[in-house]
Amino acid sequence: MSAAILVWSITIAQAMLVIAMACYTYRLARGPRAQDRVLCLDAMYVCAMLLVLTMGIRTGSSLYFEAALAIATIGFVSSIALAKFLMRGEVIE
Repeated sequence: MSAAILVWSITIAQAMLVIAMACYTYRLARGPRAQDRVLCLDAMYVCAMLLVLTMGIRTGSSLYFEAALAIATIGFVSSIALAKFLMRGEVIE
């Protein structure tokens, strides 16, 4: 019984994450300013990381957790670079 609840919970969580990513994609395309688009990209990489984590929970493979760590690291660094670019117009001083 608890395994069935876990499978249904993960499926529902994945569906909600996909819906959230679709909403962020819409906002990314319609964002009035560059700051809105950067915020959407931040939220999208977090959703992608959580989607990979739920796949790791579903399959039980540790490879997905390592991929989620890589997504989080690359997403954080790219967020900082984009914020610096929007603030100063250059990334490397």
